[in-house]
Amino acid sequence: MNAQPQFITNANGEKVSVILPLADYQELMDDLEDLAAIAELRDEETIPWEQVKKELIANDLL
Repeated sequence: MNAQPQFITNANGEKVSVILPLADYQELMDDLEDLAAIAELRDEETIPWEQVKKELIANDLL
């Protein structure tokens, strides 16, 4: 992403809003969605790679 934001300011010159190219906005939304999914799984139990690999081989998926 090569964000080139434009800012909207109030009468005091304080930045109150931002305008982004649509592609940059969509990329930010996609990243936010990915981070939310990761956060939901934070406390999930992990499975060691060797176990996953063994199961994939047993099911002819690897």
